[in-house]
Amino acid sequence: MHRQAILTQLGYSVSENTLAQLERVIDNTVGFEHVEKHLITLHDALKPYYSFVALSSTKDYFKIKNEAHDTEMVDEVNEMITKWATKYKITLEKVPHKNTYYVIGYK
Repeated sequence: MHRQAILTQLGYSVSENTLAQLERVIDNTVGFEHVEKHLITLHDALKPYYSFVALSSTKDYFKIKNEAHDTEMVDEVNEMITKWATKYKITLEKVPHKNTYYVIGYK
């Protein structure tokens, strides 16, 4: 997938800064060519739950943010994320005390 398309589909404007950040994230994601196929699909599936895939502002990883509004929905989204990672053999790192995960890469 073209770099600009990834940014656009994740809701970012295309600029030198976002392209450079995306390149760092891609370089840091193990097996990115496998992971990229599934990121946008997950992002789209999470939207109805007020959750999304984004570029992390603190680490050079994609992050998955679960911002669902109630406990039941938060649990449902966390389950979706876990099933997605298991199905596509993607390693995640949970951020302590948050419903956020870093996408480390392909197992």
